[in-house]
Amino acid sequence: MNVKTNDKVVVISGKDKGKEGKIIASFPKTGRVTVEGVGTVTKHQKARNAMTPGGIIHKEMPIDASNVMLVCPKCGKATRVSHKVTVKTNDAGKQQRQMIRVCKKCGADID
Repeated sequence: MNVKTNDKVVVISGKDKGKEGKIIASFPKTGRVTVEGVGTVTKHQKARNAMTPGGIIHKEMPIDASNVMLVCPKCGKATRVSHKVTVKTNDAGKQQRQMIRVCKKCGADID
């Protein structure tokens, strides 16, 4: 999956096509993400006790991660994500490889 929690994304297919929002939760095992304001369903909930009243609740449901596209924080456009490997040296002198997400349109680092 090329998107993570707290990324700004735009929906590219489905009933909410064109909407933008922030990822609330991501589920890498199933390949789904929950985006705020997207994929809302109406749920009729029964009152459980005096503290939790019943009623109609609107909540976001997960959508497939392939239906969203990351919005670059620098250029502000929806973009595909490429990965770049960088090598860092830590305090002990060992080199560590790190994958960084990169915007394909402007070349800016996303992480």
